[in-house]
Amino acid sequence: MTTSQPTAAAPDFDVVIVGAGISGIGAAHYLRTEHPEKSFTILESRHTIGGTWDLFKYPGIRSDSDLYTFGFEFKPWTDDQSIADAPRILDYLHEAVADDDLHDAITFHRRVIAADWSDADQRWHLTVAHTDKTSRAKPETVTARWLFSGTGYYNYDEGYTPDFPGQDSFKGQIVHPQHWPEDLDYQDKRVVIVGSGATAVTLMPAMAPDTEHITMLQRTPSYIIPVPREDPIAKRAMRLLGDERGFRLNRARSILQQRAIYQFCQRFPSAARKVIRKINAMALPEGFDVDTHFNPPYDPWDQRLCAVPDGDLYKEIRNGDASVATGAIKTFDATGIELEDGRHLDADIIITATGLNLQLFGAMTLTINGEPIDIPSTVAYRGAMLSGVPNFIMAVGYTNSSWTLKIGLLCEWFCRVLSHMDKNGYVEVRPVAPRDMETRPLLDFDAGYVKRGMHILPRQGTKDPWKTTMSVAHDVKNLRKGAVDDGLLRYEKAHYEKAKEPVGAHA
Repeated sequence: MTTSQPTAAAPDFDVVIVGAGISGIGAAHYLRTEHPEKSFTILESRHTIGGTWDLFKYPGIRSDSDLYTFGFEFKPWTDDQSIADAPRILDYLHEAVADDDLHDAITFHRRVIAADWSDADQRWHLTVAHTDKTSRAKPETVTARWLFSGTGYYNYDEGYTPDFPGQDSFKGQIVHPQHWPEDLDYQDKRVVIVGSGATAVTLMPAMAPDTEHITMLQRTPSYIIPVPREDPIAKRAMRLLGDERGFRLNRARSILQQRAIYQFCQRFPSAARKVIRKINAMALPEGFDVDTHFNPPYDPWDQRLCAVPDGDLYKEIRNGDASVATGAIKTFDATGIELEDGRHLDADIIITATGLNLQLFGAMTLTINGEPIDIPSTVAYRGAMLSGVPNFIMAVGYTNSSWTLKIGLLCEWFCRVLSHMDKNGYVEVRPVAPRDMETRPLLDFDAGYVKRGMHILPRQGTKDPWKTTMSVAHDVKNLRKGAVDDGLLRYEKAHYEKAKEPVGAHA
């Protein structure tokens, strides 16, 4: 007498991609080109594609990485702007969706609120809510063999704003850049931006020509360096070599340049600090207090360097439309901000460019057989999967270089894993971390949003393949060329029989 295996119908999709931002669109491209036999869908909680580049609406929003590396390896960036603004980036992403005919693969207004892996049928069961405010539809269940989280790393619904003393007494407007009012009128107004990161250094020169005066108020200075908005060498390469070859050359040059600058800053921090300070002093007005306003207490690249295209921030300081104030806030009052040293910054509008709230996987709840996954106790495998979690990919890019460089390599590795599984008849794979392995924080980065959210992040190891590297060359070796059967991935075949389809059934 024989006992038959349990049966299971095919999942709704081979892969569900969560998020139609740059990571999700990239993942869809690789699946469509490398595994056209796989079924997939992109679930996007908002009304359109683009993620960050559509969410933020503040003046001047742009990339702080060149688009030769921030763009996709498979799609040349041909615009003259190498440090590009959001509208150009959105146009590029829409073109990428059209190139791969992905429109029908994206379902908008769908948020994955929970994902449960079932060992019984070896697939994910996703609880998907409708986010369209006019919809009364109940959450639905979608099943998938794989779950690819392309949600980014921050909370789209709420930015980070400290609780400032006296803020309720301020008579003007307080605005967070993540929730920029379309009708905000700052013409001839006095504006104070609280913050000194990438958002603040973008906002100040973009708004300065229209304000009465704008001040960037920083508790701690950041490293700020000028970069060309249009790279003349890159433009010449595109003109001489054509789009494809010119783009490849520009991308390779930018990767090497980014790595060289990062390594120089890490190996010779004192020399790097002197170089940056000299650049600042040359760009600022004579007699400007560089020691106070452009002298961070940490080494270069302990936090991300802030890029200013064509030195636009320095220009607005030189012409008197903008200024920098360094000091701690004592209190907001009716007319502005009082600092602890007694100075008062008059303001009609205060912009709190104070950062992001870290959030993983779009806040979806992850469980295995109904049991919650303790994310902080997991260890990242190749920066792509989580120990003990089957058939799950997380898209986390570089912090010291262009985000997308890592995403492309990660997607290539994912497709190689799929090929290995298909060849050997596997349906499930999960990384198994060695016991008592030494670990450290996943993101070894001193940014405020990382430090605030460290407790929710997985860990990383100190050696490959558990070490999450920030080196393109290293990841080319490990993700593009490394083994997919290194003994640390536990592959399994189906332990059920496929249910027979009824007569007349079709895909």
